[in-house]
Amino acid sequence: MVNIIWMVLIVVGIFYGLFTNNLETINNTIVDSTKISLDMLFKIFPVIALWMGLTRIAEKSKLLEKLSNKLSPILTKIFPEIPKGHESLSLIASNMIANVFGLGSAATPFGLKAMSSLQKLNKKKDTASRSMITFLVINTSGLTIIPTTIISLRMMYGSLEPTKIVFACIISTAFATIGGIVIDRILARRYKN
Repeated sequence: MVNIIWMVLIVVGIFYGLFTNNLETINNTIVDSTKISLDMLFKIFPVIALWMGLTRIAEKSKLLEKLSNKLSPILTKIFPEIPKGHESLSLIASNMIANVFGLGSAATPFGLKAMSSLQKLNKKKDTASRSMITFLVINTSGLTIIPTTIISLRMMYGSLEPTKIVFACIISTAFATIGGIVIDRILARRYKN
């Protein structure tokens, strides 16, 4: 749906530019936005590569597994349907840890693997399980303590205080996560079947 909205906005903008005889503006906008996007990619790619590399090292060194074990008591309460020691719990924990550090790009592979693992436990393959829905809520709300990507973007664009956003990110993502879990639990009880 979002793709359709963007496509409509782009097409309407181009037709508006054609009808108002602003072809030069359309061309300049396309070239400038491409240049800006590529420049942003080159600036943020090293930060993402660094954190994804560190995440991979943490995964290979079993650090993520140790952190997952620390989160296990909390996760077993949030996901009671998942058997203890199942691989999906460690994948969910790894996803949450990456999100806590503001590494959405590094969290995505763990999230996809966790969903795949949860699908194996799912009895109704054409319907999302209770655990899948809860995980989606937690992943989407993305509790973040250190928003590294946002900080690096703010640094990239010359912010005088790029870390000033940290407290606001902690508060907003904490409320989003808590609110999401509460609503998820209320709806889970209401629509048990």
